[in-house]
Amino acid sequence: MAEVVLPPSPYRCIECNQEASELYRDYNHGVLKLTICKSCQKLVDKYIEYDPVIILINAILCKAQVYRHILFNTKINIHGKLCMFCLLCEAYLRWWQLQDSNQNTAPDDLIRYAKEWDFYRMFAVASLEQSAFFIGIFTFLCMERVKTAKKRPDFGLLLKGLLLSSYGKLLLIPAVIWEHDYTPLCLRLIKVFVLTSNFQAIRVTLNINRVLSLLAVLSGLLLESGMVYFFQRIEWDVGSDCAFYRDQDF
Repeated sequence: MAEVVLPPSPYRCIECNQEASELYRDYNHGVLKLTICKSCQKLVDKYIEYDPVIILINAILCKAQVYRHILFNTKINIHGKLCMFCLLCEAYLRWWQLQDSNQNTAPDDLIRYAKEWDFYRMFAVASLEQSAFFIGIFTFLCMERVKTAKKRPDFGLLLKGLLLSSYGKLLLIPAVIWEHDYTPLCLRLIKVFVLTSNFQAIRVTLNINRVLSLLAVLSGLLLESGMVYFFQRIEWDVGSDCAFYRDQDF
């Protein structure tokens, strides 16, 4: 008799990461009861009852449970738009640093054209550096899979997790607008926060240990650093994200 292969369950327990067929059961007259995980005997996903503000606070605290809630138990598809907006924020920061350091006496029309081109250039640089960071992570995980003979990671879900966990880059714009003596320190802290969020996203998405997650992030940083060095060689280095953003005289 042929073995019946069951399809994978669509949800995950936020506590133990075991698969679950449902998050809650809907009884008559709108009575809902949250599902209990068969493995850990806890609620499969308590966050479905939480206010979005509470969920955001827990995400800022980098709790693994809320990352599982967002990545496995919700249908959030804003990662593409969020990525584009984060890149625009980073490009604006670099463009602002470039304009702040340049003193140009060219005609006004030429200045406007040059500034617009500089912004596009900074956007391209930020995009390439982020791509290098992701490629470094994926390459390390592929090599690790070959060594341990494990199943192929879900790179689609991992990419979504990395993009969503980079939301901390949105803080770059307020840090620049409300500039003060501690702005360079704020930019460094934002970078550390984004890397910490990426680390947690990798660990939760692939259900791997902290050491492998850390090595994956370091591999991404290594390849990103190589990209930064390349741009420095061609004199395109402007406030690199990998270098914790260059100090400026704010």
